[in-house]
Amino acid sequence: MVPTLSGRIQTRLFLLAVIGIPWTALISVVGPHVSGAPLHLVFETTYWVLAEVAIVGSVLWEPLYHALMQFRWEKDWPIMFSLLQGVPEGILAYVLLHAIGPSPHPAAVTTATFLAQFIPLWFMVWLVAIGPMRVIVPRWRYRGGRIA
Repeated sequence: MVPTLSGRIQTRLFLLAVIGIPWTALISVVGPHVSGAPLHLVFETTYWVLAEVAIVGSVLWEPLYHALMQFRWEKDWPIMFSLLQGVPEGILAYVLLHAIGPSPHPAAVTTATFLAQFIPLWFMVWLVAIGPMRVIVPRWRYRGGRIA
């Protein structure tokens, strides 16, 4: 079954919580960031990026991609397109981080920190969504991607 819009949003939020929270904690501690930057500021900013991806992706990207999919015969993206949709989302998240980010010192998280957080996170979420998600939640694909 093709994922429904609510199923895509639920899957996104579930995977960002299960994979994104621990990954962000790890990157905040051991990832590249400005030396001397307070650790609380690094945590605040990296979790801001995670929240951006969850909220903006659920409100803006998923409905947009879902609407675009309705023009396709199969009503779904090829697998590679779903991986590549991370490119515009990453660019928007980076721009939003520097435009309305939480910290008065956005230099606490460098471009390298952002990329070390976002790119592997997006890839891990994509990998779990196309594979292990079918084992973790067996009826997931028959419910249009809904978790509950």
